[in-house]
Amino acid sequence: MRSVGIDIGSSGTKYVVMEDQALLYHRTIPTGFSSVKAAQQAKEDMEARGYDMALLPCISTGYGRGSVPYAAKTLTEITCHGRGAAYLMQKETFSVIDIGGQDTKVIRMEGGSVKEFTMNDKCAAGTGRFLEVMASAMELEPEALCRIAKRGGNVHISSMCTTFAESEVISLIGQGVSRQDIACGIVESIVNKVASQCGMVESGGSYYLTGGLCECPYIAEMLSRALGAQVETGPMARYAGAVGAALYAREL
Repeated sequence: MRSVGIDIGSSGTKYVVMEDQALLYHRTIPTGFSSVKAAQQAKEDMEARGYDMALLPCISTGYGRGSVPYAAKTLTEITCHGRGAAYLMQKETFSVIDIGGQDTKVIRMEGGSVKEFTMNDKCAAGTGRFLEVMASAMELEPEALCRIAKRGGNVHISSMCTTFAESEVISLIGQGVSRQDIACGIVESIVNKVASQCGMVESGGSYYLTGGLCECPYIAEMLSRALGAQVETGPMARYAGAVGAALYAREL
């Protein structure tokens, strides 16, 4: 049986088509200004590839989950990311670290089900947005900032507030501090915030990094050091929410 999962985040819209336990198709597009427009664009793309959206059960999740008129049901990111990560990791007991554009979630999975979670949704510190703002101040793309961060050190960003941290970065640039050192301080700031959040839920076992930073190996490497445990990730990790939604859609 085929099913569709769509995860509309604040920055990117991820969607997948699955047949039973197999992934048939996946794609990420920018969410842009309108979640409704992104949902329509995803629908048109899947139909152009031969998937009849009138026949396929679909569940939506994420920031813009209520903007998908062809979804039969909506589910929270916590529910979908947990199940999707369990599918991608092929594990039942672990913790999910989802660093999104506007918030960061830590989800404890036990026996394939969500046991507890915590969410940072009041401040941009430790989120993709924080990284974007810092990278912009340095005239870099977020991915480039993560790459050069590995070559730096000896710089600490003391402010957790995004606005103040940006001012701190601009000041460091003015002082002639190298880009790689500043980048290392930025990544360290994000990692420390996320590691602190991980301490709010039961730990033990491995971690799985999802969200937009899943393709930044240095983030996973630094988180592994901070947590004293292996943090796994991979290119498909950004689709955890969409995969979980598609797996639930099979049960409709």
